[in-house]
Amino acid sequence: MTLPTSGLITVNDRGARAATTFGSVAAVGGNMVFIKKLTASSSGTLSFLNGSDNVVFDSTYKEYVFTFKNIHGGDTVDLTFQADTGTNTNYNTAITSTSFRAYVHEGDNNDIGFGYRAADDLAQGTGFQRLLHQLSDDNDHGGAGILRIFNPASTTFVKHFIFKGNHVGPTDFSRQWHFAGYFNTTTALTRVQFKMNSGNIDSGDICLYGIL
Repeated sequence: MTLPTSGLITVNDRGARAATTFGSVAAVGGNMVFIKKLTASSSGTLSFLNGSDNVVFDSTYKEYVFTFKNIHGGDTVDLTFQADTGTNTNYNTAITSTSFRAYVHEGDNNDIGFGYRAADDLAQGTGFQRLLHQLSDDNDHGGAGILRIFNPASTTFVKHFIFKGNHVGPTDFSRQWHFAGYFNTTTALTRVQFKMNSGNIDSGDICLYGIL
């Protein structure tokens, strides 16, 4: 079998790649642009507000990505988030979401699991959405993840989000979380806030990027 050496793939949508020769891929879009980094230090909240302190969260990009590194808090607390519109600061936008998780114990004792988490869903709920559930306060533990929010400046459609993260929980379980849902508003989102459901975010970085 002889593989062709040119003209394999041409895709021109967002985040696209164009393959001109076998094994050669040239980027034609989808650049990830750094916008802002916030570092927690016993912080009650970390907030990203469009137009404030060099934060961009508007129609400049159709997709925004938040990355979480070494998030640490109290024992059995949850990292959560919400968003709001205009100059509103109540952070109570209606969210509909779904979630599942996988877990395994670091002792490799066959204590593993995978399943849907009804308790972590929101159904037109206006509270904060869980992202990392039941963090551990051990000094060598922490959490990490990626949150994607799509077209938050739209005044036509709802605003979808996807989260994937991992952390070490109490009693040394590695837990991977998957959340997806939408903010049920056709008003542009202008701000996003992160906090623990109890206590402070002791340490960790949250970075915001825009996707061209």
